[in-house]
Amino acid sequence: MSKIALIFPGQGAQTIGMGKDLYNRYQRARDIIDFAGHELRNIIFNGPEEILKLTKYAQPAIFTVSVAAFEVFREFYDITTDSKNEFVAAGHSLGEYSALCSAGFFKFSDGLNIVRARGEFIQKASENNPGTMLAILGMEKSAVENLCKEVSTIGVCEAVNFNSVKQIVVAGTIAAINRVAEIVASFGAKSVSLNVSGPFHSSLMISASDSMAKELEKYNFYTPSFGIYTNYDALLTTNISDIKQKLVKQIKSPVKWDDIMHNIIAAGYNQFIEIGPGKVLSGLLRKIDRSKKVFNIEDSASLKKTIKELKINETL
Repeated sequence: MSKIALIFPGQGAQTIGMGKDLYNRYQRARDIIDFAGHELRNIIFNGPEEILKLTKYAQPAIFTVSVAAFEVFREFYDITTDSKNEFVAAGHSLGEYSALCSAGFFKFSDGLNIVRARGEFIQKASENNPGTMLAILGMEKSAVENLCKEVSTIGVCEAVNFNSVKQIVVAGTIAAINRVAEIVASFGAKSVSLNVSGPFHSSLMISASDSMAKELEKYNFYTPSFGIYTNYDALLTTNISDIKQKLVKQIKSPVKWDDIMHNIIAAGYNQFIEIGPGKVLSGLLRKIDRSKKVFNIEDSASLKKTIKELKINETL
């Protein structure tokens, strides 16, 4: 039996035209993307980039394309009934919603509404508390945390994404994050500004977290068909109430992606499939453990390659 982990990207993975090849080739992808509405489909396929980048559009766009890719994959391989393989899933930040949808925690229509609301809550919190995010490369966790303390007199600065041992993302007010970038450069280390519109997963998102708590009470949820490793604590979770609470906390808490990957690997999973736009998570996994196989599904070519490599359906 192969143990396969499905991983789903978060905000920042968006690109104009993502999912279009799947849309043109597979009816199931077309159904999903069309259901999301003409406006969102047009933004996904045509941009412009400054609109697609906005949280209220980027989040439902990535969620929609990721679910469409998963649904096409599932047409060739029913992961819920085949006993030859064992699956778990995880998603980076927003990607956690794609992972939960893939496991049947909520219907796509409800998930889309929740993600749209989440995007609006985060957009509003970002407008009320302007900020940004910066990836710091090659610095230890303790050094990054000390750096955040050092600039705290300027404004909010918190370590919010632990992506790998040597890639940590900080978020906070613009002045504080700009100062961090200057200090990092003076150390001879590297930093990269992220393509996002707010200080996600920081304490500046408390209002969005509070709004999400109320929003989740509107929907029905179902026990996932396979386990989800959650961002909040990096633990395997299947309990409906626990997942809801962690989704609320996730918005204002760090993403423990490095811990998630190590926990999945420790559980014996040796193959990973990144489902959705881009290969950001594939790149992170290679930094964490180069011995693990990682595939991706974002268009028909990558779908066929993944299925061929996994020997899921030799007739595709």
